Amino acid sequence: MEMEFKELKEAIDQVELVDAHAHNIVSLDSSFPFIGTFSEATGDALSFAPHSLSFKRNLKEIAQLYGPEVSLEAIEKHRQASGLHSFTSKCFKEAGISALLIDDGLKLDKKHDIEWHRDFVPFVGRVLRVETLAEQILDEEISSSWTLDSFTKAFVARLNSLVPEIVALKTVAAYRSGLDIDTHVTKEAAENGLVEVLQAGKPVRIGNKSLIDYILTLTLEVAERHDLPLQIHTGFGDRDLDLRLANPLHLRTLLEDKRFAKLRIVLLHASYPFSKEASYLSSVYPQVYLDFGLAVPKLSVHGMVSSVKELLDLAPTKKVMFSTDGYASPETYYLGAKKAREVIYLVLRDACASGDLSLMEAIDAAKDIFSRNSIAFYKLNLDVNSFSPQRRISLAPQMKEPDVQEDSSSFVRIIWVDTSGQQRCRAVQANRFNRSVKKNGIGLTHASMGMPSFTDGPAEESKLTGVGEIRLVPDLSTKRTIPWTKQESMVLGDMLLKPGEAWEYCPRETLRRAAKVLKDEFDLVMNAGFENEFYLLKNVVREGKEEYVPFDFGPYCSTSSYDAASPLFHEIVPALESLNITVEQFHAESGKGQFEVSLGHTVASHAADNLVYTREVIRSVARKHGFLATFVPKYDLCDIGSGSHVHLSLSKNGENVFPASDKSSAHGLSSIGEEFMAGVLFHLPSILAVIAPLPNSYDRIQPNTWSGAFQCWGKENREAAIRTASPPGAPEGLITNFEIKSCDGAANPHLSLAIIMAAGIDGLRRHLQLPEPIDTNPADVAATLKRLPESLSEAVEALEKDQVLHELLGQKLLVAITGVRKSEVEYYSKNPDACKQLIHRY
Repeated sequence: MEMEFKELKEAIDQVELVDAHAHNIVSLDSSFPFIGTFSEATGDALSFAPHSLSFKRNLKEIAQLYGPEVSLEAIEKHRQASGLHSFTSKCFKEAGISALLIDDGLKLDKKHDIEWHRDFVPFVGRVLRVETLAEQILDEEISSSWTLDSFTKAFVARLNSLVPEIVALKTVAAYRSGLDIDTHVTKEAAENGLVEVLQAGKPVRIGNKSLIDYILTLTLEVAERHDLPLQIHTGFGDRDLDLRLANPLHLRTLLEDKRFAKLRIVLLHASYPFSKEASYLSSVYPQVYLDFGLAVPKLSVHGMVSSVKELLDLAPTKKVMFSTDGYASPETYYLGAKKAREVIYLVLRDACASGDLSLMEAIDAAKDIFSRNSIAFYKLNLDVNSFSPQRRISLAPQMKEPDVQEDSSSFVRIIWVDTSGQQRCRAVQANRFNRSVKKNGIGLTHASMGMPSFTDGPAEESKLTGVGEIRLVPDLSTKRTIPWTKQESMVLGDMLLKPGEAWEYCPRETLRRAAKVLKDEFDLVMNAGFENEFYLLKNVVREGKEEYVPFDFGPYCSTSSYDAASPLFHEIVPALESLNITVEQFHAESGKGQFEVSLGHTVASHAADNLVYTREVIRSVARKHGFLATFVPKYDLCDIGSGSHVHLSLSKNGENVFPASDKSSAHGLSSIGEEFMAGVLFHLPSILAVIAPLPNSYDRIQPNTWSGAFQCWGKENREAAIRTASPPGAPEGLITNFEIKSCDGAANPHLSLAIIMAAGIDGLRRHLQLPEPIDTNPADVAATLKRLPESLSEAVEALEKDQVLHELLGQKLLVAITGVRKSEVEYYSKNPDACKQLIHRY
């Protein structure tokens, strides 16, 4: 039986997790007892916790993870010796959690703020507990002259101001007055409740039912207005809760209120022991979803399995979501993830065995439950496939010793990419990084974003000078141990004017802004995947002079060329995978000594980050072997150029929306896909100034070189500037993505994707339509087509006239970009041989 379901087991073992409900981790010196992470009991009742089935099982799981003997004392000793950062890294790495939503309203002694958790998980979002917010507002006001009207005004204003910072709202009304929420509570009753709460003194604790019902109704109105989901605690918890009032059936008044019929609601904790009731509600109310955190892993194995089975008795698999309800200690996250994989496997295996599901349906359900449902429900701007923790839990794990922890690195490199596409870094000692730099960043001159490729001074027309300083602040979600030197780490930096205020020239922020417009206006996410073409060069001495020549002279996809370079690829590919970067394929290219590494697609922001790290890896591994790897667009004017072709698609709720819904579409494209692509094609002359940033770039963009020299598109036409693709496995005739051929390795990846996205947004706004595709070599019908800019100066002129892109990307940033480009044009026109030095810059 186990062998029969091996594929299901492997799929669950490998799936990335979106932990949709958890809480803050506390410092090692917190007064919160470590034993408290194993039980909901408190006080004297906690002394009996070690005799519960779940405690005994979870203690063994943690001992197996860390290696000490199976005892609470030994584990606590190990924790103190290892340090919080070390064992937290291990727990999250083993758990395979790629996104984390934290309710930071739980009161815990010496808890770490949400930012701290970004050291361990690529994506962290905040869930706002509304009762805690209300209590904070009442506590902050020194005066006792609150009226219901003044409190309402303050609460709604604060709630509205926090909307951009959160992914969901949450209520713990079950703990206070129960789930029989009266959404029509009178203002008089609420006013009396406010008076009662204030008379009890500070710190304020809101327990009056009328006031809680009133606060929750205000919350529902804000949630409905801003399309925010609401988490509701249901079922069991600590003894502060009256379990009789935590039955979700009490929510009927709320669920039947037509004002909130479209509000997305998730019932937390499998509503245990009311799992059947929760399952029923999810089946009959379209807005009700379920979450099984806390029930897993706090129950016995039988209890966990039976509870999840009861949820699936009636609830659609599209409505059930994973969370750990992790809190206080990272071990709770690890246990929640590990047991969830095991429990979901057992439940889905039995569903297959009983004939409820086919094997493929079970695998699909697992992916929904562990990630896709949450991405859609919380409208997260992420592609969970882009995250690949180096180690994931196995359902039958064989633990191994962790790699050297990042906090033991001697140096940390903070990397940024400038306007001219050059990758630069500042390095600091690890202890200084941990002490101050990771929070405050380092100083960087304004001139850093105005430098061209030929000098380390700002271009005059960029309007950026050595006057003024910004903060280069590390994005801790991108911090990685450097594969080729384990004693160092690297992290990508964001450019800020001050904490919380992005600099308008920051490339990563520019991409985020464009992505937010695409998400807010059209509920779409752009995905991208890059191909990396580069030359491997070796240094030789000829007639007493050093020069760089090709690594070898093999043709396209030459087996001998690949064989010669395979020692490098045996280091490059594992290094990229260790950085959570997916490598699709690699091969020798047409140029002498030229190779290509193709990356998997992911959300645009991650794709750009991945490209930066990929270039770092390839250059460094090549250098280690005595070679120079260069991404310069045209290394040799007599040989083929190097591109950085980018493949693009759009997704909504995790699903690709590019293919047409049926085969009747003229081009196999959805209307959304066509409008977006039409916008990119329309603005392509302007886009070139960003994605082909050097005069040398236009030596590459020539007819008959697969680089896209004409402003046209074609289906699987590699000579067209835009090629639509129907890869193996796609339904016949349907398009899944499109490729832009003109992008090269000197381009800043974040700015490139931002300007492409901006062009696509314009296409969506104006409902642009595509011209007919070109199904032949564009050079053969050149008289009927528009040639793309043949020089950087032409592209800059097009960009300067393109007011739509100026508005979407920012006027000052576009001035800096065009200023740098003009200096490139002027310098290389006067110094044509200087382009030979670009191999050391790119």
